[in-house]
Amino acid sequence: MAFPTPFGHISMITQIATANQVAPKKMASDFQTKVDQASEAGETFSKLYYDSFDKKRHLIQKLYMDSATLIWNGTTVNGLEKILKFFETLPTSEHSIDSLDCQPLTDQVSGGQMTVAIKTFGTVKYQGSKTRAFHQNFMLTSLNNVWKIVSDSFRFQE
Repeated sequence: MAFPTPFGHISMITQIATANQVAPKKMASDFQTKVDQASEAGETFSKLYYDSFDKKRHLIQKLYMDSATLIWNGTTVNGLEKILKFFETLPTSEHSIDSLDCQPLTDQVSGGQMTVAIKTFGTVKYQGSKTRAFHQNFMLTSLNNVWKIVSDSFRFQE
């Protein structure tokens, strides 16, 4: 089958093959931009999050969506108000991050909403307790051009 193009008649197979050669480059470029944005957002966010959690916990509410979910060592807490009440029960803390990984979620997963998965690994010392290793996973989404936590999962390493 042939159809008109600005360059005359080209077979559909040739046109599809040409499009497939061009599309991955553009797609890779778009995805690389998202990876770069996710990395920048993750680094900035993690510094802000752990600084707020350790030194200004009362400001942590600005980082969560109202409908956010927290899973803390297997305990599920739903909604911003309940998350804040849960955090009030925790002693003061000092986090040290050893590793950070950030990934953009694809449009198919996030419905086209700019969304980032962040994984942190490090140690935390709660007042009155020994230093413990932990890992934490966040899912952030852009809400009115501001990153907000949709989901937060914290687990001590045993």
